[in-house]
Amino acid sequence: MAFPAGRHFLQIPGPTNVPDRVLRAIDRPTIDHRGPEFAQLAREVLAGLQRVFRTRQPVVVFPASGTGAWEAALANTLSPGDRILMFETGHFATLWQEMAERLGLSVDFVPGDWRRGADPAAVEDKLRSDGQRKLRAVCVVHNETSTGVTTRLPEVRAAMDRSGHPALLLVDTISSLASTEYRHDEWKVDVTVAGSQKGLMLPPGLSFNAVSEKALAASRNAGLRRSYWDWAPMLRANESGFFPSTPATNLLYGLRESLAMLEEEGLENVFQRHARHGEATRRAVRAWGLELNCADEREHSASLTAIRLPAGHDADRLRALILDRFDMSLGQGLGKLKGKLFRIGHLGAFNDLMLCGALAGVEMGLALAGVPHGAGGLAAAMEHLAATAK
Repeated sequence: MAFPAGRHFLQIPGPTNVPDRVLRAIDRPTIDHRGPEFAQLAREVLAGLQRVFRTRQPVVVFPASGTGAWEAALANTLSPGDRILMFETGHFATLWQEMAERLGLSVDFVPGDWRRGADPAAVEDKLRSDGQRKLRAVCVVHNETSTGVTTRLPEVRAAMDRSGHPALLLVDTISSLASTEYRHDEWKVDVTVAGSQKGLMLPPGLSFNAVSEKALAASRNAGLRRSYWDWAPMLRANESGFFPSTPATNLLYGLRESLAMLEEEGLENVFQRHARHGEATRRAVRAWGLELNCADEREHSASLTAIRLPAGHDADRLRALILDRFDMSLGQGLGKLKGKLFRIGHLGAFNDLMLCGALAGVEMGLALAGVPHGAGGLAAAMEHLAATAK
């Protein structure tokens, strides 16, 4: 097999590009995970995670993908037969709902068109109508990776507060943490779910639960079976800087480095950079005359952009052509969106020139695939980047 010259352009919405600094940090000898050097590493990482989640509460780290963090969030707070409220905002919200039902939970799944986030008004209506307080939790995907839509989470929290309902709030931030403004404590989130392979700029393999005092109280009476996913032994071991089972030591080296990179840039600057790249990408799409999947201007994702193709054109064929000709991977349409759209990831370790290269590849690919489009998408993005450069 012949390998193309230059570096592959990985423009899927995760796993994202791993910076050289993080790769070098991972590439160290493994240490004794029961020794004092590891305890120092763990304490540094756990404190850094609290700053990224914007919380003073514990953050639990499991060696797993984000799917593990989904299960841990449900298993530690709920009991068989509990009713929960979820929203069909896209493919990953649907997968989380399917997991909840397999665990024996009763899910009120509000249907959606995969073009909008969870509706705060619907949250309030559902909770107000639950006079017997049978709903135990509201589960929301903050940034739906399959659709390019970000739920207006502060409005969801405000809707819950107006209802006066005691339900827990569980939030998936797998593709928004360290990319989009997020405040676990201020927004009164009870469990925040996250993974290592997106805004945190690591390979897959670490998952996270940020946990409120209310969620910890719920976990003491929750009846779903749990062993590996149990927070209690993790939190007890973390007090002295250790883990109850073998941790992913080398990924924790990388996490320490990625947290340092985020703090060096400053989280507010990280969020502004992602928002700026999202806007530049949308300007390119509009210049091409193509349709953004996100239907609400208030809900555009800063992490990725999902682009619908005209009827009669296959997005997977376009992606395959771009991969073959330009060595660039784009995100596919998932579930009911398969073949209808493609996704450009612009999160993590990413800068202006990387975005320009990605958009150039897309613009050339559209022409080669015969997809009707206007000229000047790349130029529109470049104009915005130049005008907003610091």
